[in-house]
Amino acid sequence: MKQQGASRLPEPATPRTMPRHVAIIMDGNGRWAKARGLPRSAGHKAGVDAVRRTVRAAHDMGLEVLTLYSFSSENWARPRAEVAYLFTLLKRFIHKDVAELHAMGVRIRIIGSHEGLGPDIVQLLRQCEELTKDNEGLTLVVAFNYGGRQEIAHAARMLAREVAVGRLSPDEIGVEHISACMYAPDLPEPDLLIRTSNEKRLSNFLLWQAAYAELVFVEDFWPDFDGELLRAAIEEYAGRERRFGGLVAGEARAAQV
Repeated sequence: MKQQGASRLPEPATPRTMPRHVAIIMDGNGRWAKARGLPRSAGHKAGVDAVRRTVRAAHDMGLEVLTLYSFSSENWARPRAEVAYLFTLLKRFIHKDVAELHAMGVRIRIIGSHEGLGPDIVQLLRQCEELTKDNEGLTLVVAFNYGGRQEIAHAARMLAREVAVGRLSPDEIGVEHISACMYAPDLPEPDLLIRTSNEKRLSNFLLWQAAYAELVFVEDFWPDFDGELLRAAIEEYAGRERRFGGLVAGEARAAQV
């Protein structure tokens, strides 16, 4: 739940401390609905409203990239009726919201596998990307039918093919080669990864790209997420020292003494 009272938030983020890329694991739709005596479908529907609020807030804040974990490769294990409803919500969102996002200058990217998706869904996803590809505002990355391990396996297969035809030696393969084979290698890696509903795990999300991301766990369920909570997470991020395995300036000087 949102914190009440006089607790002081960190200092507001400045252009220097604003993350370029924020990724969010949108968790808690079902528990939000259960707490209100509603069906899970009501939680998913409310979650779409939270997506609208969050994308608008990210756009207004001037974020460069926002990635949302929309449908994981493990979500196929849910009841068939629930999966069908999630796909219905996706179609509604595309038909209702993409034109507005396009008018806002939002560029939409889709990451994930097309395996198991119907041709109508694949076509809609491609249309979103094609319509907005030249926009220069916020890049909204939708991770749909996505799994981090599956993405790494995809990269390994691409590199194995390069080795098989003699274009690459196994000894030459480095981190940069694997990064270049991710679904969206042209985008910056996430600086900040947020998960709602107070669960503290990555759940197979951006396992390669989030190696040095700052993690913020929010107690609120996803349907309650909004611009205020996004800003609070960014302000928490802004107050942290990112070391990337090294030392910050003061520690480095002390280590030399």
